[in-house]
Amino acid sequence: MNSLPLVGLFFLSTLSAVAQTNKPKAPASPAPEPYVSKVWVADLGNGTYKNPVLNADYSDPDACRAGDDFYLVASSFDAIPGLPILHSKDLVNWTLIGHALKRQPPFEHFEKTQHGNGVWAPAIRYHNNEFYIYYPDPDFGIYLTKATNPAGPWSEPVLVEGGKGLIDPCPLWDDNGQVYLIHGWAGSRAGIKSILTVKKLNADGTKVIDEGAIVYDGHETDPTIEGPKIYKRNGFYYIFAPAGGVPTGWQLVLRSKDIYGPYERKVVMDQGKSPINGPHQGAWVDTPPINGKPGEDWFLHFQDKEAYGRVVHLQPMKWVNDWPVIGIDADGDGKGEPVVTYKKPAVASGKSYPIATPIESDEFSGTALGRQWQWQANPKGIWHTTSKQGYLRLYSYKSPEEAKNAWDVPNLLLQKFPAERFMATTKLTFKPNPKLENERTGLIILGLSYANLVLKSGKDGVSLVYGVCKKASEGKPESESVIANVNAGTPVYLRVEVTEGAKCQFSYSFDGQNFTKTGDPFQAEVGRWIGAKLGIFCTRNTQINDSGYADFDWFRVESVSTQNP
Repeated sequence: MNSLPLVGLFFLSTLSAVAQTNKPKAPASPAPEPYVSKVWVADLGNGTYKNPVLNADYSDPDACRAGDDFYLVASSFDAIPGLPILHSKDLVNWTLIGHALKRQPPFEHFEKTQHGNGVWAPAIRYHNNEFYIYYPDPDFGIYLTKATNPAGPWSEPVLVEGGKGLIDPCPLWDDNGQVYLIHGWAGSRAGIKSILTVKKLNADGTKVIDEGAIVYDGHETDPTIEGPKIYKRNGFYYIFAPAGGVPTGWQLVLRSKDIYGPYERKVVMDQGKSPINGPHQGAWVDTPPINGKPGEDWFLHFQDKEAYGRVVHLQPMKWVNDWPVIGIDADGDGKGEPVVTYKKPAVASGKSYPIATPIESDEFSGTALGRQWQWQANPKGIWHTTSKQGYLRLYSYKSPEEAKNAWDVPNLLLQKFPAERFMATTKLTFKPNPKLENERTGLIILGLSYANLVLKSGKDGVSLVYGVCKKASEGKPESESVIANVNAGTPVYLRVEVTEGAKCQFSYSFDGQNFTKTGDPFQAEVGRWIGAKLGIFCTRNTQINDSGYADFDWFRVESVSTQNP
């Protein structure tokens, strides 16, 4: 899938373009108590780390440094809020601090689910005391949003260039004041792919001002080249771009003294003998200087792990004869391969930072949803409410008339798989509207096929139902099995255990201690350009003047070996 473009940097011919250390320091991001996952921690606590540093579907990562802080953004497609912003002090421990996109334009278009559409690979840069994110929508064009604080608020997106098939944009502010934008092409919309185009932007970076020029054609040697990130270093323009396809490709770097080429070509990383397939697009960053010594160079990229999504790895990087070498180059041929474990980046003299991971569990004790949650479309204010009472209330909302199953339901509240093995449990109380039938609420694993364990209202009361929908994305119907009858208002615990190979076993309990398995293990599947997701929902298929609702007390992600919620 498309690559994330990195943004333009401040260039001094003797310094890395990625480093922007001569500019004012970015505003400090919020520093809540670090959340530490119970299922995946990359920091090994002994000065080393293991990959992936983000073991979740942060597809097409791009990153930049502002002073001593690192910021990462990723694709979000049709999920809202979109454009997740993560912060780190050491490139290993990451915290999700917000989202740049609260609602996705065009707003009416994204009121419905748009699987695989929306935000593809974005790029983030820090320039003139502001953060810039350029992101592509392959159906509408390239947008720009800005902020002085990366935690937000972010500006309303501005259309930089409209059109179909424009993907993976990355800006560059050149030494002479000219602003450029490089991007790739989506064959599904543009009718051509495997080429990279450079265009000029106006001084504000808000509009493309020429038709651009193709600077690289990868058809013969680098098919499906995409995700270009452009930098300048020591008088060379560098384009970092993956090629060869997502599961099996390689990292390519192009260089030239002229931004329009011709470009020399070099493969700087591939899988080699490592277990990390198709090391794909990502971001070059450097660490701050320490005690007058230059910082280190690092590269963040993703690996496609099918149902688990596109997870993020951190690789050491060095410069040899003005070419980057990414990963470990055992034979000295200038082409590296990914590392599984490695020493942590040197980011401060004698200083270490606390272990932190993106949040997964949610006690629903505040007035806002946890940042891990995303809807399947632009949300409506009547889908949910949170309060300091300690629960999340989801109101049943009518599914679209055209929805054949949950694949097309917009008000699913979902999050990413956080590891290869984990257990998610939620406690809820269902209070259906007595005037309605077929209100449904519960726990779901969503992909091209899905499974869910739900409470469903009917003429005879509330039933606990296990549902499986094979080929949901093709409109196939969901098959249901009634497990038990439940009194409305009775607390119920729903659980799914995910083990290696994305096998998912659902179970339920009425006391929170003793769980009963339901159905055979379900094989989770990818979504459209994404991994499988898990979450909760409350829906109905009839419209009257009021709804029922479900109160979720908490949602906890734990180790599979943990037995008590």
